[in-house]
Amino acid sequence: MTSSSVKSWGRYPHKPQFVYSAEWRNELPTLLHTLAAQHQSLLPFGNGRSYGDSCLSLSDHVVQIRPLNRFISADWQTGRIIAEAGVTLEEILHAAIPNGWFLPVTPGTKFVTLGGAIANDVHGKNHHVRGTFGCHVIQFGLIRSDRPACVCSTTENTGLFTATIGGLGLTGIIDWVELQLMPVESSQISTTTIRFDSLDEFIQLSNELDHQHEYSVAWVDCTAKGDATGRGVFIVGDHCKTGDLHVSTTKKLNVPLVPPFSAINQLTLNAFNTIYFHKHKSGRQYALSDYDSFFYPLDSINNWNRIYGPKGFQQYQCVIPGNNAKAAIHELLKTISASGNGSFLAVLKRCGDIKSPGLLSFPLSGISLALDFAQSTYVDDKLFPALDKIVSEAGGRLYPAKDAHMSATHFQKYYPEWEKLNQLKDPLLCSHFWNRVSS
Repeated sequence: MTSSSVKSWGRYPHKPQFVYSAEWRNELPTLLHTLAAQHQSLLPFGNGRSYGDSCLSLSDHVVQIRPLNRFISADWQTGRIIAEAGVTLEEILHAAIPNGWFLPVTPGTKFVTLGGAIANDVHGKNHHVRGTFGCHVIQFGLIRSDRPACVCSTTENTGLFTATIGGLGLTGIIDWVELQLMPVESSQISTTTIRFDSLDEFIQLSNELDHQHEYSVAWVDCTAKGDATGRGVFIVGDHCKTGDLHVSTTKKLNVPLVPPFSAINQLTLNAFNTIYFHKHKSGRQYALSDYDSFFYPLDSINNWNRIYGPKGFQQYQCVIPGNNAKAAIHELLKTISASGNGSFLAVLKRCGDIKSPGLLSFPLSGISLALDFAQSTYVDDKLFPALDKIVSEAGGRLYPAKDAHMSATHFQKYYPEWEKLNQLKDPLLCSHFWNRVSS
């Protein structure tokens, strides 16, 4: 065991994980069996970008797969790559972009590993066009404690294939992945930005523009009240047809330490949200954007999670199905604004109807809302229960990869196939999240 420990990105709950590192894939079976004799549970751990407790082992001991960061093969004619599960999306982009390929789906950070992207079945700004990350996974290798290593795909070990995609690392340790990339002619993004004044206007813009563009997302002012509730900035984008295949080298800022209190409070929230909304002009604004700033604005700040102070933060990400989305999202935003809590980056986006192969994939056809909250007893005891009631009554659900509070009752309602995953779960692997929601 190394002397180091790791935490979830939200730094809540405060359960440091002791690390066992795997340097080579062939070490994993022996490592699992050796550790099985020492601890009641383990969990694979990637690059530590999961927000809640789904990445935290119930025993607080994890197998670190980030050192498994090698490319095995790449066919730049077809855009198919095979890489170890510890390779990050950033490392894939650096190899793929100069060859005319891009990630078919990417979340809001490029620092997640391949294994983590599958385990959480991540989605992005183009879910309405390409579905989740799992839709583009061809096959992967899986190491379990109770059987020999196996290959999982749509034709081989299909039960484990569907359970592992979105399976939160519970079905085994992914050691390698074959992924289909997306061809691009430029790494620049052509964008259209539109300021909108209400949730109704967001829905109108989404209905008009989503099907015309590869990417679609909106920032929403989580502090706005009254008639301004739901105002924000709508952004659509497409890869340019001409231009350079340039790998971004964005200069980064750094949050060097954890402040003694959260820098996110009602005063800073109101000021930032008001300034950010009004800095965008009315009408449609057209521009070219570097892919890094378009997809990964927060990645330009190292350790940005520290700004929430010593207690950390929780993200609340929900999706509400289409017929109920407008009323429920409006009620969620009203409740959040009245609480005086929230974050600088609150995101609205439309999810499409492309079905994921994963059993526990998060997106539904509807509207997703995501934002962060500095950890407090008020958030736990008052705000989240109020938000949960709205989401549940509207037929929505929460995203396990971002969650640190969901009840077993809600989880089992939102994900009725959870028992299938439970049956296929590796007997040695268990997280604090799974212990909480599967009881």
